[in-house]
Amino acid sequence: MKTAHTPHDSLVSNESFLARQPIVDLRQEIIGYELLFRHSSAAHTAHIGDAMRADANILENLLTNMGTDWLLGDKHAFVNISPSLLKSEFLDLLPAEHLVLELPDNLPAPTEYLDLCRPLRAKGYRFALDNFSPDSASRPLLEIADYVKIDVQSLYVEQLSQIIAMVPTTDRVIATKVETGADYWFCKGLGIGLFEGYYFAKPETLTAKTLNPSLAHVLELLNKVRMNAEIVEIEQVFKLDVALSYKLLRFINSAALRRRTEVHSIRTAINLLGYQQLYRWLTLLLVASGEGSVPPALMRTAITRGRLTELLGQGRLGPHEGDNLFIAGVFSLLDTLLDMPMENILERLSLPQPICEALLFRHGLYGPYLALAEACETGDGVKITTLSRELALEPPQINQLHLDALVWVEKLGA
Repeated sequence: MKTAHTPHDSLVSNESFLARQPIVDLRQEIIGYELLFRHSSAAHTAHIGDAMRADANILENLLTNMGTDWLLGDKHAFVNISPSLLKSEFLDLLPAEHLVLELPDNLPAPTEYLDLCRPLRAKGYRFALDNFSPDSASRPLLEIADYVKIDVQSLYVEQLSQIIAMVPTTDRVIATKVETGADYWFCKGLGIGLFEGYYFAKPETLTAKTLNPSLAHVLELLNKVRMNAEIVEIEQVFKLDVALSYKLLRFINSAALRRRTEVHSIRTAINLLGYQQLYRWLTLLLVASGEGSVPPALMRTAITRGRLTELLGQGRLGPHEGDNLFIAGVFSLLDTLLDMPMENILERLSLPQPICEALLFRHGLYGPYLALAEACETGDGVKITTLSRELALEPPQINQLHLDALVWVEKLGA
């Protein structure tokens, strides 16, 4: 299925960039990836003006833009974290079993960070000490370290031996900057068990199209959650923003939360997350937010289409189908917004089969209602006539529902 290109395409979405470099064991099998922030697909190093924002971008990519399922599989994610992120509550959004937090060398007041790390370790998070040396100020953190990373290009043999003697088991020592076969065999001879470097693979930059939610909507939601507003009020703001709805469903169904059943309702997602977790997630979006956003005209079209699809099915389908109809309508523009085939988007969303059939083929339970909503937008009289007969709807009734949808969106302020 090809994606239709519109004049808005260059404005529609930003891209997320994340580099990953494999960490291998003695058999050269991958046990994890170090994840590195990148500002473009051509970048080979990080360009970081704000360490907290770089950290937040990596976390958001893991949670919504890319996802732990295809990015990591069953491997560990080694993530460099800033002191500010360590003190935040964002880490609770990620699955402890997948995450290894890399603590930078020479942290100020390491005993203070030891107190911060102990509760996280009790929750199952692992820690790595990055760029460790025998005289490192981070030595007190060896108590909670699962891995110790050493730069084999910058240390003497005596220093490497000293570090190895400090670590209970050498299969927890990671030799970094292993550039050649000679480096690998040298480290292996010292008893080091894990390796990272160009000899195995250079960092691979991964790209994903992303939608940026409206900053105003994120701020409004944060305020509503903080004030314990009714769920219906919070849900209404989500319905105003395609990007927020998309990201919420990606997050709630991500491997990070490991739900037994897929969640397809915005209201259900809010209920399951709870206000505290929702507030943390929204704050993460705020910190990681870029400059772009969905063009207002496309946003308005998507929301109107969602509402009209919902209204067209009211009273004709079951009482609980309204949210699915709305999602089918709103998400029908995701291929344009993300400049990506709809099939690829659905692989990441895991929506119910009837919604997928509607989005891909305009077939199934919701397909005709979505197709009719689109025909109303374009004024396709022939299609409106055909579909109205199929759905036992009268043209005046359809016109009224279209007007109702437009009025609803107007009142929402979209």
